[in-house]
Amino acid sequence: MKKSTWIIAFLALTFAGDRLGGWALGTIIRDGQFRYSKLYRPEAGCDILFAGSSRGLIFYQPYIEAKTGLTTCNLSYNGLPLEMAAALLKDHLDRHTPPKVLLIEVTMLDKRMNENLTANFNLYAPYSERLSVLLKEKFPKVYYGGEVSHLYRYNGEVFQRALYYWKRPDKDWLLDRVISPTMIANVTNQPVFNFDYTDEMLVQLADVVAYAKAKGVHVELVVNPYYPPFAATIGNLDVLTAAIEKATGIPVRNYATSVTDQEGFGDYQHLNKRGSRLFIDKLLEDEVLPALEKKE
Repeated sequence: MKKSTWIIAFLALTFAGDRLGGWALGTIIRDGQFRYSKLYRPEAGCDILFAGSSRGLIFYQPYIEAKTGLTTCNLSYNGLPLEMAAALLKDHLDRHTPPKVLLIEVTMLDKRMNENLTANFNLYAPYSERLSVLLKEKFPKVYYGGEVSHLYRYNGEVFQRALYYWKRPDKDWLLDRVISPTMIANVTNQPVFNFDYTDEMLVQLADVVAYAKAKGVHVELVVNPYYPPFAATIGNLDVLTAAIEKATGIPVRNYATSVTDQEGFGDYQHLNKRGSRLFIDKLLEDEVLPALEKKE
């Protein structure tokens, strides 16, 4: 057999293997319990929708569902940039019955968020024109690499998370630890923390808020709690919230120092389950979250 024939056969086998492997992994991801896999299936509709960075993960969904009697979805992710969150939120609003309430944790308006994380969402590009456009604009090599090799789409952190939650429930990402004595002792040595946000981020947030409101969704913008001594090191939170209110036309509910129980924190920026319950009780008290309707 000629060498050229072997080369053609090898390339054909490689192509077929790539497509078969991509199909198999795509089937696993599509049918899994991961939040973004469910987003692109019909049953992902919910009554209360959350979005944020890792600080948005402290909305303890099992507790909220028990307290409200309503279903929840949380599109938050560690280091999720606002631009990516906006695309995911719009996809959710387009594909499902609009939720009663959308809560956005606004401290994700910060250039410290992981912009490269967007490239990891390439595995969901086949299900979303919006994601495809964003990837082609921001990460063209990643997008077109996934078009050439379907297996390439599954080369990243988000795929690993999706695989982990293939058969596991995905409603409990909270820290289950208490802030360490070392962190407590060192908090006074922390430098001033300033949010590094841009006008473009404000425009993106205002756009997604308007998009949700146009679909009849009640939108709440919140600042989730910080460990109070760390909150004291934040230099421009008031400036950020004022800019957000001006851009969106709705108030920001600032809960930065609302939880004072030291045992309720896992670190400076994240509540643990104990703290989340305390915080959620405050959201219910303030009617940010709808209370469970009492049966007659």
